[in-house]
Amino acid sequence: MKKSDIGLTGLAVMGENLVLNMASKGFQVTAHARRQEVVDKFLNGRAKDLPIIGTSSLEEMVKSLKKPRKVMMMIKAGKPVDDVIEQLIPLLEEGDIIIDGGNSHYPDTIRRTKYLESKGLLFVGAGVSGGEEGALLGPSIMPGGSVAAWPHVKEIFQAIAAKVEDGGICCDWVGSDGAGHFVKMVHNGIEYGDIQLITEAYHLMRNVLKMSADEMQEVFAKWNKTELNSYLIEITADILAVKDEDGSPLVDKILDTAGQKGTGKWTAVTSLDEGVPLTLIGESVYQRFLSALKDERVVASKTFKETPITFNGNKEEFIEDIRKALYASKIVSYAQGYALMQASANTYNWDLNYGGIALLWRGGCIIRSVFLDDIKKAYDNNPKLKNLLLDPFFKETIESLTDSWRKVVSTAVLNGIPLPSMSAGLNYFDGYKTEKLPANLLQAQRDYFGAHTYERIDKPRGEFFHTNWTGRGGKTSSTTYNV
Repeated sequence: MKKSDIGLTGLAVMGENLVLNMASKGFQVTAHARRQEVVDKFLNGRAKDLPIIGTSSLEEMVKSLKKPRKVMMMIKAGKPVDDVIEQLIPLLEEGDIIIDGGNSHYPDTIRRTKYLESKGLLFVGAGVSGGEEGALLGPSIMPGGSVAAWPHVKEIFQAIAAKVEDGGICCDWVGSDGAGHFVKMVHNGIEYGDIQLITEAYHLMRNVLKMSADEMQEVFAKWNKTELNSYLIEITADILAVKDEDGSPLVDKILDTAGQKGTGKWTAVTSLDEGVPLTLIGESVYQRFLSALKDERVVASKTFKETPITFNGNKEEFIEDIRKALYASKIVSYAQGYALMQASANTYNWDLNYGGIALLWRGGCIIRSVFLDDIKKAYDNNPKLKNLLLDPFFKETIESLTDSWRKVVSTAVLNGIPLPSMSAGLNYFDGYKTEKLPANLLQAQRDYFGAHTYERIDKPRGEFFHTNWTGRGGKTSSTTYNV
């Protein structure tokens, strides 16, 4: 019997569609699920007459594979991944490859790579983005892990990955150990930011401009022909056009509580660990938490006086202001995401190709947009660019958007409309371009109550001072000064 090119365990939505994608590209695949009925249903349904072998035994799956054997897991992150790895280890031989294509946390991938390499096996942590449609037709794939594994999985991964108009393939090696899953995590954090920014634009149009779903659908469809052209803007227009059975907009019937799977939270926590101000993405995560407090919000809405809407401006001009504010905020979101990647690359000794990462995201994934071409150009022009805002194109662009950005945020504040991510983006921009922040007073306060010391502007950096502010303290200072 002909041996399979790869085995995949986990026939949920993503796994099933990846198997079909691989088979459609001419690869023979062994599909595995714990329950035989799941396998049978798949083989007799969508997989019928395709080069796909089914099995409910990991041992049988491994025996069906060409050497070096490649086993891909599309299962729930966390303990299930470790459990399957332990089941696979005794079935595999030196040089065989285990691939985790789920949304695993990158520290787990770092640990698993080291563990499996110690046993003579290779490990790949591959971030896969694009949802059900992407998995079937071509996702963005961000592989990292054991470098020696890449030549063996490259052909399959690049065959099934998304392709863009210029022939670019949305899959390339990202880096060692956890780099692939880390970059996928940042992708998801940026996705949180993009989604939140779009909902804030929707909130303004709905509540301040009193626009109908049909009117907003037309706006988002028009925006998708501008610099905002992207998958998320496109599907927003599609969503606003869908009607419920009674003819009313379906979106109006959906409860305003948002779910999440944790990757946005991981991104925010990592930014705290790295000391990177990921303010816009962080607010996007917190807003999902706030949305979940539905019962409390209903009570609060009846407890506090409602802020009256008093917008008297030009409607069309304000819609354009919202578009510009959304674009400016989006630039900040990506700037923060890239700053986090740069900081973590230093921490983990990853050699990340920042322009290349933008290429991986141009097709297949949830944040795909024309905007990513500009990021690629920025890092091509300066591979050591410290912050996206310092690139000449983005500097000029964001300066042209700032007046509208301020109008939108101030209008929202005056009308009691929450714009947490847009305003966080503006505050980050203003803070980033401010030469002298009030942290001098902050540091004086820390030295006053905790003897944490401070640096002086008239002395060299790295020289620390402590003042006996009250005359009652001593000369002993703390050793916990940190920037």
